[in-house]
Amino acid sequence: MRELPRKLTTHELAELFEGRTHLVELLAEIDDPLGRAEEVLMTLGHKDKLEALSAHPAVGQRAGLSTRSAAEQGDDADQEVLDELARLNAEYEERFGFRFVVFVNRRPKPEILDVLRERIGRTPEEELDSGCRELVAIARDRWIRT
Repeated sequence: MRELPRKLTTHELAELFEGRTHLVELLAEIDDPLGRAEEVLMTLGHKDKLEALSAHPAVGQRAGLSTRSAAEQGDDADQEVLDELARLNAEYEERFGFRFVVFVNRRPKPEILDVLRERIGRTPEEELDSGCRELVAIARDRWIRT
C-alpha cells in the first residue's frame, strides 16, 4: 500500500478521477492533492462538480470502461441485478441530473443496489456532496492499491 503523494501530475490524477476535468486541473497545481481533494471539490461550482461526477462510469456499466473501472466493477452480478442497477441509475440521473457515484470497495452489486435505493431519497444538495466525497474515496483507494 502506498501513502498519499505530495504531488501528482494531471495525467496521474486524470487516471484516478476517470478524466481530465477542472477538478483534476486544480488538484495538479497543489500539494497533497488527494488529501485536499474534498476541500477543493467544495470550492467548485455546480457545473464543475457535475463534470467531475460525469467523468466516472455508472455502477454496473459494462462497455467503455477504463481498465481500473472494469476491474472494480467486476463480474459478480447476474443479469437481473445489472438490469435493476441500470433502471435505478436512470431513475437517479433523472431525479438529480448527475451520475450516481459510490465507492464500491469490493462490495457485491446487490449491496450497491441497497445504497442506491437509499440515496435516491436524499435531497439534491446532500447527494451532490455525497457523490463528490465518494469520488475522492475512489481516487484515494486507487492510488493506495496501485
